Amino acid sequence: MANHYFEFRGVSKSFDEKHVLQNVSFFVEPGETGVIMGRSGVGKSVSLKLLLGFLQPDEGQIIVAGQDVTRFTEQQFSKIRRQVTMVFQSGALFDSLTVEENVAFPLMNRGGHEDPDEVEGQVQELLEMLEVVQFADRLPSDLSTGMKRAVAIARALAEGPEAILYDEPTTMVDPLMAAHISELIRKLKEKYRKTSIVVTHDTHLAKKLADRVIFLHDGHVAFFGTWLELENSKDPFLRNFLLQDELIPALDAGA
Repeated sequence: MANHYFEFRGVSKSFDEKHVLQNVSFFVEPGETGVIMGRSGVGKSVSLKLLLGFLQPDEGQIIVAGQDVTRFTEQQFSKIRRQVTMVFQSGALFDSLTVEENVAFPLMNRGGHEDPDEVEGQVQELLEMLEVVQFADRLPSDLSTGMKRAVAIARALAEGPEAILYDEPTTMVDPLMAAHISELIRKLKEKYRKTSIVVTHDTHLAKKLADRVIFLHDGHVAFFGTWLELENSKDPFLRNFLLQDELIPALDAGA
Protein backbone atom coordinates (compact mmCIF):
# COMPACT_ATOMS: atom_id res chain seq x y z
CA MET A 1 0.00 0.00 0.00
CA ALA A 2 1.34 3.43 -0.90
CA ASN A 3 2.56 5.51 2.01
CA HIS A 4 0.35 8.57 1.52
CA TYR A 5 0.59 11.32 4.13
CA PHE A 6 -3.04 12.40 3.70
CA GLU A 7 -5.73 10.25 2.12
CA PHE A 8 -9.50 10.10 1.85
CA ARG A 9 -10.85 6.67 0.89
CA GLY A 10 -14.52 6.82 -0.07
CA VAL A 11 -15.33 9.50 2.53
CA SER A 12 -18.90 10.73 2.90
CA LYS A 13 -20.26 13.41 5.22
CA SER A 14 -23.79 14.76 5.56
CA PHE A 15 -25.40 17.39 7.75
CA ASP A 16 -29.08 16.52 8.22
CA GLU A 17 -30.33 15.99 4.66
CA LYS A 18 -27.46 17.81 2.97
CA HIS A 19 -24.83 15.48 1.47
CA VAL A 20 -21.66 17.60 1.58
CA LEU A 21 -19.18 14.88 0.60
CA GLN A 22 -20.12 11.69 -1.23
CA ASN A 23 -17.58 8.90 -1.71
CA VAL A 24 -14.63 11.30 -1.91
CA SER A 25 -11.17 9.82 -2.53
CA PHE A 26 -7.82 11.57 -2.98
CA PHE A 27 -4.29 11.52 -1.55
CA VAL A 28 -1.30 13.78 -0.92
CA GLU A 29 2.20 12.33 -0.67
CA PRO A 30 4.79 13.41 1.96
CA GLY A 31 6.36 16.75 0.98
CA GLU A 32 3.64 17.58 -1.56
CA THR A 33 1.09 20.38 -1.58
CA GLY A 34 -2.44 19.34 -2.38
CA VAL A 35 -4.95 22.06 -3.28
CA ILE A 36 -8.67 21.50 -2.69
CA MET A 37 -10.75 23.70 -4.99
CA GLY A 38 -14.39 24.25 -5.80
CA ARG A 39 -17.20 26.72 -5.38
CA SER A 40 -18.71 27.82 -2.08
CA GLY A 41 -20.30 25.12 0.04
CA VAL A 42 -18.80 22.06 -1.69
CA GLY A 43 -17.07 20.71 1.43
CA LYS A 44 -13.58 22.18 1.09
CA SER A 45 -13.26 23.38 4.69
CA VAL A 46 -15.23 20.35 5.93
CA SER A 47 -12.46 18.19 4.45
CA LEU A 48 -9.85 19.91 6.63
CA LYS A 49 -11.99 19.49 9.75
CA LEU A 50 -12.34 15.79 8.98
CA LEU A 51 -8.56 15.44 8.65
CA LEU A 52 -8.02 16.92 12.12
CA GLY A 53 -10.89 15.12 13.84
CA PHE A 54 -13.05 18.20 14.40
CA LEU A 55 -15.71 16.29 12.44
CA GLN A 56 -16.23 12.55 11.99
CA PRO A 57 -16.98 10.92 8.60
CA ASP A 58 -20.24 9.05 8.05
CA GLU A 59 -18.46 6.57 5.80
CA GLY A 60 -14.97 5.87 4.49
CA GLN A 61 -11.43 5.97 5.82
CA ILE A 62 -9.17 8.93 6.58
CA ILE A 63 -5.38 8.68 6.65
CA VAL A 64 -3.26 11.36 8.35
CA ALA A 65 0.53 11.11 8.79
CA GLY A 66 0.30 7.64 7.30
CA GLN A 67 -2.10 6.46 10.04
CA ASP A 68 -5.74 5.43 9.77
CA VAL A 69 -7.38 8.04 12.04
CA THR A 70 -11.00 7.21 11.13
CA ARG A 71 -11.86 5.93 14.60
CA PHE A 72 -9.33 7.94 16.60
CA THR A 73 -10.35 9.27 20.01
CA GLU A 74 -9.97 12.94 20.93
CA GLN A 75 -6.85 12.02 22.92
CA GLN A 76 -5.31 10.29 19.90
CA PHE A 77 -6.17 13.30 17.71
CA SER A 78 -4.41 15.64 20.14
CA LYS A 79 -1.14 13.95 19.14
CA ILE A 80 -2.02 14.24 15.42
CA ARG A 81 -2.69 17.97 15.90
CA ARG A 82 0.88 18.40 17.11
CA GLN A 83 2.09 16.89 13.84
CA VAL A 84 -0.41 18.71 11.63
CA THR A 85 -1.34 22.33 12.29
CA MET A 86 -4.03 24.45 10.66
CA VAL A 87 -4.02 28.10 9.63
CA PHE A 88 -7.62 29.26 10.04
CA GLN A 89 -9.26 32.01 8.00
CA SER A 90 -9.69 34.06 11.18
CA GLY A 91 -6.01 33.67 12.08
CA ALA A 92 -7.09 32.45 15.55
CA LEU A 93 -4.50 34.68 17.24
CA PHE A 94 -4.51 35.55 20.94
CA ASP A 95 -6.00 39.05 21.11
CA SER A 96 -4.15 40.01 24.31
CA LEU A 97 -0.69 38.99 23.02
CA THR A 98 1.50 40.98 20.67
CA VAL A 99 2.52 39.57 17.29
CA GLU A 100 5.89 38.54 18.74
CA GLU A 101 4.25 36.88 21.77
CA ASN A 102 1.76 35.04 19.55
CA VAL A 103 4.57 33.51 17.48
CA ALA A 104 6.64 32.72 20.60
CA PHE A 105 3.70 31.03 22.36
CA PRO A 106 4.12 27.54 20.80
CA LEU A 107 7.89 27.67 21.41
CA MET A 108 7.42 28.57 25.09
CA ASN A 109 4.81 25.87 25.65
CA ARG A 110 6.55 22.78 24.32
CA GLY A 111 6.94 21.40 27.83
CA GLY A 112 10.73 21.67 27.89
CA HIS A 113 12.93 24.38 29.37
CA GLU A 114 13.35 26.57 26.33
CA ASP A 115 16.28 28.97 26.17
CA PRO A 116 14.80 32.52 25.97
CA ASP A 117 17.54 33.73 23.61
CA GLU A 118 17.01 30.74 21.33
CA VAL A 119 13.24 31.34 21.28
CA GLU A 120 13.77 35.04 20.50
CA GLY A 121 16.07 34.12 17.61
CA GLN A 122 13.55 31.66 16.15
CA VAL A 123 10.70 34.16 16.50
CA GLN A 124 12.75 36.89 14.82
CA GLU A 125 13.59 34.57 11.92
CA LEU A 126 9.93 33.64 11.40
CA LEU A 127 8.75 37.27 11.59
CA GLU A 128 11.35 38.29 9.01
CA MET A 129 10.48 35.36 6.74
CA LEU A 130 6.76 36.23 6.82
CA GLU A 131 7.62 39.94 6.43
CA VAL A 132 5.81 41.05 9.58
CA VAL A 133 8.81 41.94 11.77
CA GLN A 134 7.79 45.61 11.78
CA PHE A 135 4.53 44.63 13.52
CA ALA A 136 6.23 42.62 16.30
CA ASP A 137 4.95 44.85 19.14
CA ARG A 138 1.42 45.31 17.81
CA LEU A 139 -1.73 43.53 18.93
CA PRO A 140 -3.77 41.52 16.38
CA SER A 141 -6.54 44.15 16.53
CA ASP A 142 -4.08 46.64 14.98
CA LEU A 143 -3.44 44.43 11.94
CA SER A 144 -5.21 44.04 8.62
CA THR A 145 -6.79 40.68 7.76
CA GLY A 146 -3.89 39.88 5.47
CA MET A 147 -1.25 40.65 8.09
CA LYS A 148 -3.12 38.51 10.63
CA ARG A 149 -2.91 35.62 8.16
CA ALA A 150 0.84 36.10 7.78
CA VAL A 151 1.30 36.12 11.57
CA ALA A 152 -0.90 33.02 11.87
CA ILE A 153 1.34 31.22 9.35
CA ALA A 154 4.44 32.25 11.36
CA ARG A 155 2.87 30.87 14.54
CA ALA A 156 1.90 27.64 12.76
CA LEU A 157 5.53 27.18 11.65
CA ALA A 158 6.71 27.88 15.21
CA GLU A 159 4.80 24.78 16.31
CA GLY A 160 7.27 22.72 14.27
CA PRO A 161 4.65 20.61 12.46
CA GLU A 162 5.24 17.97 9.81
CA ALA A 163 2.31 19.31 7.80
CA ILE A 164 0.21 22.48 7.49
CA LEU A 165 -3.42 22.91 6.44
CA TYR A 166 -4.42 26.32 5.06
CA ASP A 167 -8.12 27.28 5.03
CA GLU A 168 -8.74 29.91 2.31
CA PRO A 169 -5.55 31.91 3.00
CA THR A 170 -6.31 34.60 0.39
CA THR A 171 -10.04 35.09 0.93
CA MET A 172 -11.42 38.45 2.17
CA VAL A 173 -8.23 40.36 1.37
CA ASP A 174 -7.53 42.75 -1.49
CA PRO A 175 -5.84 41.40 -4.66
CA LEU A 176 -2.43 42.87 -3.77
CA MET A 177 -2.42 41.25 -0.33
CA ALA A 178 -3.74 37.99 -1.83
CA ALA A 179 -0.78 37.97 -4.23
CA HIS A 180 1.59 38.75 -1.35
CA ILE A 181 0.29 35.89 0.83
CA SER A 182 0.42 33.54 -2.17
CA GLU A 183 4.07 34.42 -2.69
CA LEU A 184 4.89 33.94 1.01
CA ILE A 185 3.30 30.47 1.05
CA ARG A 186 5.18 29.56 -2.14
CA LYS A 187 8.49 30.60 -0.53
CA LEU A 188 7.71 28.54 2.55
CA LYS A 189 6.90 25.55 0.36
CA GLU A 190 10.29 25.80 -1.34
CA LYS A 191 12.18 26.35 1.94
CA TYR A 192 10.55 23.74 4.19
CA ARG A 193 8.95 21.20 1.84
CA LYS A 194 6.33 20.42 4.47
CA THR A 195 3.34 18.38 3.41
CA SER A 196 0.44 20.81 2.94
CA ILE A 197 -3.19 21.02 1.91
CA VAL A 198 -4.51 24.40 0.79
CA VAL A 199 -8.25 24.98 0.54
CA THR A 200 -8.98 27.78 -1.93
CA HIS A 201 -11.14 29.03 -4.78
CA ASP A 202 -8.20 31.20 -5.95
CA THR A 203 -6.79 29.74 -9.18
CA HIS A 204 -3.74 32.05 -9.03
CA LEU A 205 -2.77 30.64 -5.63
CA ALA A 206 -3.53 27.07 -6.71
CA LYS A 207 -1.39 27.34 -9.84
CA LYS A 208 1.59 28.54 -7.76
CA LEU A 209 1.37 25.81 -5.15
CA ALA A 210 -0.37 22.66 -6.34
CA ASP A 211 1.43 19.38 -6.82
CA ARG A 212 -2.03 17.82 -6.91
CA VAL A 213 -5.44 19.44 -7.37
CA ILE A 214 -8.60 18.02 -5.82
CA PHE A 215 -11.61 19.73 -7.40
CA LEU A 216 -14.91 19.18 -5.56
CA HIS A 217 -18.29 19.63 -7.24
CA ASP A 218 -21.70 18.56 -5.92
CA GLY A 219 -20.10 16.48 -3.18
CA HIS A 220 -17.89 14.49 -5.56
CA VAL A 221 -14.32 14.70 -6.81
CA ALA A 222 -14.79 16.23 -10.27
CA PHE A 223 -11.04 16.22 -10.91
CA PHE A 224 -7.88 14.84 -9.26
CA GLY A 225 -4.51 15.44 -10.91
CA THR A 226 -1.84 18.03 -11.68
CA TRP A 227 -2.49 21.70 -12.47
CA LEU A 228 -1.41 21.17 -16.07
CA GLU A 229 -3.90 18.32 -16.43
CA LEU A 230 -6.61 20.57 -14.98
CA GLU A 231 -5.81 23.36 -17.44
CA ASN A 232 -5.94 20.86 -20.31
CA SER A 233 -9.21 19.31 -19.17
CA LYS A 234 -12.03 19.30 -21.72
CA ASP A 235 -14.68 19.16 -18.98
CA PRO A 236 -17.03 22.17 -19.62
CA PHE A 237 -17.60 22.87 -15.91
CA LEU A 238 -13.88 22.91 -15.09
CA ARG A 239 -13.05 25.04 -18.13
CA ASN A 240 -15.76 27.52 -17.19
CA PHE A 241 -14.52 27.71 -13.59
CA LEU A 242 -10.96 28.47 -14.70
CA LEU A 243 -12.12 31.01 -17.29
CA GLN A 244 -14.31 32.87 -14.79
CA ASP A 245 -11.50 33.14 -12.29
CA GLU A 246 -9.14 34.49 -14.94
CA LEU A 247 -11.72 37.12 -15.84
CA ILE A 248 -12.47 38.06 -12.23
CA PRO A 249 -9.34 37.21 -10.23
CA ALA A 250 -10.42 39.26 -7.20
CA LEU A 251 -13.82 37.58 -6.90
CA ASP A 252 -14.27 36.26 -3.39
CA ALA A 253 -16.36 33.10 -3.65
CA GLY A 254 -16.16 32.36 0.06
CA ALA A 255 -15.24 29.08 1.73
